[in-house]
Amino acid sequence: MLSYDKLSRKPLLFKSFTGLSVKQFDDVFKEIESKYPKYEVKRLSYNRKDKRRERAVGAGRRFKLVPKDRVIMVLVYYRLYITYTLAGFLFDLDQSNICRDIEKIEGLIRSCLPIPQKMYNITKRLKTREEVEQYFPCFLAFTDCTEQPIPRPKNRLRRKLYYSGKKKKHTVKNLYTVNQKELIIYKTKRRQRGRKHDYNVYKTNHPNIPKDVLSLFDLGFLGVEKDFQEQTSSLPIKKEKGCELTAEQKDYNKDHSRKRIVVEHVICRIKKYRIMNDIFRNRLRKYDRISDTVAGLVNYRIMNSA
Repeated sequence: MLSYDKLSRKPLLFKSFTGLSVKQFDDVFKEIESKYPKYEVKRLSYNRKDKRRERAVGAGRRFKLVPKDRVIMVLVYYRLYITYTLAGFLFDLDQSNICRDIEKIEGLIRSCLPIPQKMYNITKRLKTREEVEQYFPCFLAFTDCTEQPIPRPKNRLRRKLYYSGKKKKHTVKNLYTVNQKELIIYKTKRRQRGRKHDYNVYKTNHPNIPKDVLSLFDLGFLGVEKDFQEQTSSLPIKKEKGCELTAEQKDYNKDHSRKRIVVEHVICRIKKYRIMNDIFRNRLRKYDRISDTVAGLVNYRIMNSA
């Protein structure tokens, strides 16, 4: 049976399975453990239908695993994106219990992580240049979209809405804004349909970046300088049809790409959690909650990497 005690004896395996070092996990679990009793009382005091509970708190089925092993199970599931059947075999649980155990503790894990919404609530209230530089080192921000494939929808209209002409498959999108230290400052609150162009996603879900910060984009956001004149933006130079770029323009584009690679590294970190890279097998209503948690794990690891 897979457990914290077994995995923690092998640090390299622990990091491969969970995405966190043993020390990073121990530190975040301290906060999860301190909030767990209050979280359980609140969860058991209400139900989804009429927001009241007839049975006393504490009645009903109990979890077979202790909270620490349940958190490990969630991280392993996110990192490896194994089936519930395999997860049940690894943790000695029934397949239905795996789904129940993960769903009941995801909210607590999410509340203990520096998810992008928490970071954005801070950054959009920055006033002085010193405060801005603290969250945007070198006064730079980097924005990009990423897509993830989903199963082919049965509904004809949904097939049309979620089909990405770029990827030639059905996808969902997220927009990310990161700083120079690869910290995710902003993420779209809701998943975006694959048919929607990256720039259209930005126009309806753009973050409010301080004016002193230079935002770097790729050519997928062509037009941002004209449409958002209140913010400072930078794009690479687009080659005109039938013309070639000069040596100076090529050097500028290389320098721009060298700076903007930060956001590509962050997307790579996110996609190392295979639940955000493989075909998303879960219900789409769970996508925002899961993507928030994974982004929070990436932020937590960056903030505690020393």
